Amino acid sequence: MKHLKELYNYREMIFSLVRKDLRGRYKGSVLGFLWTFINPLLQLVVYTLVFSIVMRAGYDKYYMFLFVALVPWMFFASSVQDGSIAILKEKDMVKKIYFPREVMPIATVTSGFVNMLLTFIVIFLVLIVTNFGVNFKALLCLPVVMIVEYILCLGVALIVSALTVYLRDLQYVLGILTMALQYGTPVMYGFEKIPEGYGWVNTLLNLNPMTPIITIYRQILYYKEVPNMISLLYVLGLGIVFIIIGFAIFNKLQKGFAENF
Repeated sequence: MKHLKELYNYREMIFSLVRKDLRGRYKGSVLGFLWTFINPLLQLVVYTLVFSIVMRAGYDKYYMFLFVALVPWMFFASSVQDGSIAILKEKDMVKKIYFPREVMPIATVTSGFVNMLLTFIVIFLVLIVTNFGVNFKALLCLPVVMIVEYILCLGVALIVSALTVYLRDLQYVLGILTMALQYGTPVMYGFEKIPEGYGWVNTLLNLNPMTPIITIYRQILYYKEVPNMISLLYVLGLGIVFIIIGFAIFNKLQKGFAENF
């Protein structure tokens, strides 16, 4: 509790780092902050062309089926990859002043979360412009799944950010694993696309904590259904365990951070 209180006392530093990251993300580019919206839209166009035209995914309004899952997936992927170098990219600050080192991954994940919220503006605009419609009762569940995903991403980021200071190759390994995990998560397809006789694939998919998260986002925004939130308990529990492990790893390793830069 003492350590949590200390983190709370440094909340202004966290907010400052989040603002710095959001402002500097596309600094120097012509379109600047607009890339927050353009980047996911361009990815959406590419995936839609490949899976709805070339490979024929067979979903009605596939662009929406994909978009509502792709945006939260991008938040998870950025939390893992950017989180892994959260300490390294601020190494000069770490060497010069004292502050709880956990501030770095917390700020990184929070910045990605804010970026996801801004991108959801695009999702809602697409829902309105295309007359796709929404279920307002189902939308009440949206903040819950967002918070649970944030907890999971924070737990993962705390772990990988501390380990990467000592294992620099981990950031590259995580990039490959994240790319592979995207295909092991129902982002570009649904469970019904898995052929009969491959029940073990369903089992593996359900062990993936991002599976219930993506499924619930899609139930709310694409199928317009009130989701079964029970599956989120597994993700919430796993996220809390990851956060506890992350704080334990920081407590063990942070004394040697400066010597490993």
